[in-house]
Amino acid sequence: MQETPTITAAEIARLAGVGRAAVSNWRKRHADFPHPIGGTPASPEFDLIQVEQWLRAQGKLPELATADRLWRRLAATKDSSAAGLAAVGALLLARQRGGRPRPEDPHLAPLVPDLDTLTDELGPQGAFDELWQRFSAPGPGRAFATPDALADLMIGLTGPGDGSVLDPAAGSGALLRAAVRAGYTSAYGQELDDDLGRLAGLWLALREVPGEVHVGDSLRGDRFAGETFDAVVCHPPFGATNWGDDELGHDPRWIVGSTPRTEPELAWVQHALAHLRPEATAVLLMPPTVASRRAGRRIRAELLRRGALRAVIALAAGAAPPHGVPLHLWVLRRPAPDAPPPVRALLIDAAGADLAETAPRILAAWRAFDADADIGETGFAHEVPVIELLDEEVDLTPARRQPAASGVDTGAHLVRTRERLAAVVGDLAALMPQVTPTPDGPDGEFLTVGELAKSGALHLLGPVRAASTDESEAASGGPQVLTVQDVINGEGPSGRDDGRLGQEIPLAVGDVVVPMIARSLTARVVSVDGALLGRNLYLLRPNPAALDPWFLAGQLRTSTNEKQASSLSGTLRFDIRRAQVRRLSLDEQRAHGEAFRRLDAFESAIRQTAKLGEDLVRLTADGLARGSLLPKTDPR
Repeated sequence: MQETPTITAAEIARLAGVGRAAVSNWRKRHADFPHPIGGTPASPEFDLIQVEQWLRAQGKLPELATADRLWRRLAATKDSSAAGLAAVGALLLARQRGGRPRPEDPHLAPLVPDLDTLTDELGPQGAFDELWQRFSAPGPGRAFATPDALADLMIGLTGPGDGSVLDPAAGSGALLRAAVRAGYTSAYGQELDDDLGRLAGLWLALREVPGEVHVGDSLRGDRFAGETFDAVVCHPPFGATNWGDDELGHDPRWIVGSTPRTEPELAWVQHALAHLRPEATAVLLMPPTVASRRAGRRIRAELLRRGALRAVIALAAGAAPPHGVPLHLWVLRRPAPDAPPPVRALLIDAAGADLAETAPRILAAWRAFDADADIGETGFAHEVPVIELLDEEVDLTPARRQPAASGVDTGAHLVRTRERLAAVVGDLAALMPQVTPTPDGPDGEFLTVGELAKSGALHLLGPVRAASTDESEAASGGPQVLTVQDVINGEGPSGRDDGRLGQEIPLAVGDVVVPMIARSLTARVVSVDGALLGRNLYLLRPNPAALDPWFLAGQLRTSTNEKQASSLSGTLRFDIRRAQVRRLSLDEQRAHGEAFRRLDAFESAIRQTAKLGEDLVRLTADGLARGSLLPKTDPR
């Protein structure tokens, strides 16, 4: 007899796109909500079909496209979305090869009609791709693959893109997919996580790409021992403390010496080199500390002496998880037998701009360096004699090895900064809002934010608290998050979801956000949607028929409200419900809102003026001190 598919409360929340608290409220308020059929009192399980029927009847589960509906049900019926997609992928692969097996897992049986419909419409490969897109979208609890832009760059650095490629820490296969896109004809991988490894292999199999992905620990149990490839790419795990150094002390892969226990990333470097054919290239994503840690200087020096380490490239923070760290790319090459070692290495400092801007420049500089041509990127890419790198520290951090800017560079930068400052200062007068005094003085009726929320004029959310997720289970990066500091600085979202947001609240254009804890009361209007509300932030979502967002933000951030809503001195804690907003007609609000918007732009320009002024002072002082700038003398 077929087992009834079940779903937990947390999975119901994901299915309906709400928080867990909403599911708890539904159970309390609606007598017809399906009763648990299993689980425990603390973690009950419900009949999936009954829950879907109830949600649809309540209008909480709108009709979706087949792929969306299938993905939601798939994500809800498995503890791991990777495991669910792998199970469905196996069915699709079997159908592509002429079979029509039924799912062994009874939880997947109700999904078969939708899976049949999607497969008939798009074919097995197309159906898998549709589900893959939903799986790979950032979200809590999901594995975070190497972003496509970075994967394409890493593959581009390996060479022309043909032959075989290996990824010994394949994850869900992002780098292998990039290699196939670039023209590599066979792809191989190994991955510790069973579900992710199966997914990577299924993607290749559905496209009939020769190769295989094994499951297992590449360092402790290398499934490709003795095999070599035309390229190796790898985004290894960072900071592993138990990677097998005891049992691997004299491993034949350590071609430049045994790897210290505290340098697991250098073990991956040597593993990659051991699997390269002579004169083939490997590219690894590395934490920046590997370039300078004292424990690894012996191996770094030996890699340079043998000509194996050819380039170190510093990337801007946000290129890949962990998103707050400016990671490095290491480009390595297996030296040909008896070939003299290169006398120069390439260091690229691309940490000052995002990857979309710097990737073409990185590729061009590497290809010019590899062809012994002029790289032509002063201040960005720098050829360094290996002998200079072999000093006491063997520090390969690109920013620390860049030559000082020449007088011409300093002068040109100073001129550009001065011109930008003059332009911003020239706009200040036009940005200032034009206001006139009220003849009879201030007056009017005021309502608190709490009263506005009760009346339906706005919806108050937050503040978001940290969830009680175990530190070891927290994700290393995810969707963009607007932080308290972003709001204070008037900047866009800079944070990433680490899996520990107690509540996921997507921001929308027109939302007003206010820090709960700050030195002064600050309110900002959200101008771009898509990010999540960060911790310790209130979100006020105005009803557009009742409140103008710019008017609301301007009313909140007054000195009166700072006293009205605060509860502490020094660093203030605000209860935004106590803040007061003047009652005006919507037309009057919009006029005031436009003035507040101009005031916000004026404030932003003032901050930019201060920053450019600091840069101008520093550049001028540096140039005068070095002698690259001369003071102009009075001709009188």
